[in-house]
Parts: sequence; structure tokens; C-alpha cells
Amino acid sequence: MPNRRDNTAQHQINEYIRARVVRLVGDNVENPGVFSIEEARKMAEEQELDLVMISDKADPPVCRIIHYQKFLYQQKKKQKEIRQNAIKVVVKEIRFGPQTDEHDYNFKLKHAEKFLQEGAKVKAYVFFKGRSILFKEQGEILLLKFAQDLEEYGKVEQLPKLEGKRMIIFLTPKVVKKK
Repeated sequence: MPNRRDNTAQHQINEYIRARVVRLVGDNVENPGVFSIEEARKMAEEQELDLVMISDKADPPVCRIIHYQKFLYQQKKKQKEIRQNAIKVVVKEIRFGPQTDEHDYNFKLKHAEKFLQEGAKVKAYVFFKGRSILFKEQGEILLLKFAQDLEEYGKVEQLPKLEGKRMIIFLTPKVVKKK
């Protein structure tokens, strides 16, 4: 197998390893331990595989005898799997005034129901303009009523909290168990 180094590689391989001694680990090594770099390269060559430095921070550096391209492929595959399994959280905002009337409230409630059913988090807040900050109790009551009306679709992650001119509440969707 030819000695090579991929320009984009993050690992040192074969003749590009500059350490004098290395610790060999892995499945392709009969007796793991510390070897001179020449011995390690010879062992890799005999198996027609690559000597790859896994950790250069260790003393001595840790190397494995593996098929390098296969190793890179498996790493890419793992990274892709991790990205696919990562949960993308969508946060939808709903804004109220301290004296939101019934029709507007119901309209926004239906939107919040839809957002929670789709699996998005809902950030509902009451925005206080000017002197309307005097009605913060009204805002809190409105948000608690909102949370109570959405009880079957989501649960409260954070109770109403005043931050500057906004009183905020967070709702997360309830997990629906599939049979």
C-alpha cells in the first residue's frame, strides 16, 4: 500500500509521524505497547495498512494500525449520524398586550396550539408600553390563563417572568407516545 497523506487530513500517517517512539493500540496489534517508530511502520507495512496517529498529546503519542480511508469514512459516517440525531428546536413567539381582548386571545391561542402540535416551543410574552407596566399583574394572569388553556398540548417550561418591559412564559410540547 503506498504511503500517502491527504491534504485535508487531521491525522499524521505513515512517514509523516515525527515521534521517535509511539504507543500502538487497536485490533490489528497483537501485543499493544510502546514501539520505536521504525518497528511500528514495519508492522503496519506487513499488514498492508496505515500507521495513523490518533493522539499526539499523549506521551508517547498514540497510534493505530488501520486502513486510513476506511477510518475517515467511518468518522464521517458517525458525524453525519450525530447531526441527524440532533434535535432542532424551533421557538415560536406570540405577543400580547396587557389588555388583549378575548377575540385576539383566542386567535393567538389557536396558533399556539398548532405550534405545539408541530413540536415547536412557544415563547409567549406580554409587552408593556409606557405606563402599561402598572398592569403587570394583568399580564401575569393573562399568561397563566394562556398556559392553562394549552395544558393538553404543552407544559410550562418557565413560569411568567418579567424581563425589562416584557413578561415571558415558555411552553414546550408534550411528548406524544406512539404505539
